[in-house]
Amino acid sequence: MTGAARPRLGGPALRLTVLVGENDRCRHRPLYSEIVHRARAAGLAGASVFRGVEGFGASSMVHTARLLSLSEDLPVAVVIVDTEERVRAFLPELEGLAVEGLVTLERCEVVRYAGRAVDGSATAGETGEGGA
Repeated sequence: MTGAARPRLGGPALRLTVLVGENDRCRHRPLYSEIVHRARAAGLAGASVFRGVEGFGASSMVHTARLLSLSEDLPVAVVIVDTEERVRAFLPELEGLAVEGLVTLERCEVVRYAGRAVDGSATAGETGEGGA
């Protein structure tokens, strides 16, 4: 489902969070970017990437962006929200990437999901009204 109108999203949903390092790669592309592009190709409602300023993971090595430190391999969170069925169907894509890091699932509720088309008009089925 690439380029088509995304499905209506409201009410109960599932949030997938993938925590990786910003230097992690897949096919010469940042891993976080590969995840976002695969999520879009799978027709998921949306994905966002957030860069952390400091953190540590399974290696217990602290990565930081503090002024006097080199900002090296900072933590990055890829967050995807969609229906439980669609998010769970996407999980095998992550297995295929051999993601090192942390992958979590949390139940959440979508209160509003709205967007704009390229021409600036409201996109169909994304007003967030009616939910479910």
